[in-house]
Amino acid sequence: ILAQAMLCRFEREQCDARTYTRAISSLSKSINWPQALDLLAGMVRSKVESSTITFNASISACERASKWAEALQICSMMTQLEVESDTITFNASISAFEKG
Repeated sequence: ILAQAMLCRFEREQCDARTYTRAISSLSKSINWPQALDLLAGMVRSKVESSTITFNASISACERASKWAEALQICSMMTQLEVESDTITFNASISAFEKG
């Protein structure tokens, strides 16, 4: 419910990648990884300029929840959107694969 409310607010207002990153990062540190991924999807739908840091936070949410398939989907999304991967992207992805 929190993520849905946040997503509605984000879609009504023009939020930047930093705002999404903070929200996703916050949600990813709890058991709310699905909401973190919902926010990432909302960011993409809203055509907010994508950030490697935002995607890394989402992959880290998947890693914490042992959701390797979702982490792989996010990596694929990064490629499609031409978002640059970095060391953190690869490390969090590998860790998600190990845990999953």
